[in-house]
Amino acid sequence: MTPSEITFRHVPAGSITLKNARAGAVRDVVLQAFQLAETPVTVAQYAGEAGNSRADRPVTPITWFDAIRWCNAASDAEGLSPAYTIADDWAFWNPAADGYRLPTDAEWEFACRAGTTGPTYGPLSEIAWTEADGVDSPQPVATKQPNDFGLYDMLGNVWEWCWDLADPARYGGYRSLRGGGWADPSWSCRASVRRGSAPDAVIDDVVFRPTRGAVGDPGATDAQGWSDVEDLARAKPRGPVPFGWTPLKDIPTNSL
Repeated sequence: MTPSEITFRHVPAGSITLKNARAGAVRDVVLQAFQLAETPVTVAQYAGEAGNSRADRPVTPITWFDAIRWCNAASDAEGLSPAYTIADDWAFWNPAADGYRLPTDAEWEFACRAGTTGPTYGPLSEIAWTEADGVDSPQPVATKQPNDFGLYDMLGNVWEWCWDLADPARYGGYRSLRGGGWADPSWSCRASVRRGSAPDAVIDDVVFRPTRGAVGDPGATDAQGWSDVEDLARAKPRGPVPFGWTPLKDIPTNSL
């Protein structure tokens, strides 16, 4: 692992309106400034394999648990406070930790938009690897144009894990994925599109992009648009539970 090779970009403080089409919900989130990696984590950055022929490509496939374990190891390697405590099939985030972590869903979308308000921050052919390019695997990072925050591949190329639960009423403990991948059509590569998957799922177009820095108080259960209380509220469907839904029953107590 070579976290020192990761370039971080400053994302300023600001606010964003997040929409949930399935639930018909809209919420406004105020964000503190934070640092976000310039690109998704590459093969070289993940494992120090600089001589690998795919060294400059995203290190797929990566599970959500792989990502948070890497974040903790990277924090230890640089003398920073690890952000996560991992227990069985759950993890707790300490927002006061200054170490590496996954962005929240709100942080990711705010950083992706970089002050823009449309579905993308530029023409997809110029900023994103998508189905239209006809490629069959992740492409080298930073080979298309960045957004106004200097962030590459926020759309297309690979999906990126976020910290948040995706839809706890329908999918239980699934975590949020953002950005779209190299095989996705244009409608799937938009700043507002959200997908979810199991935190231990191995998917060939999924990786992560770390952020770092303290954004809350020790032991807090909310920060940067994420909230345990709101997650539990989102986990309660209105009316009878539809067939096939697996609502999250409870969130383990934060032991931090």
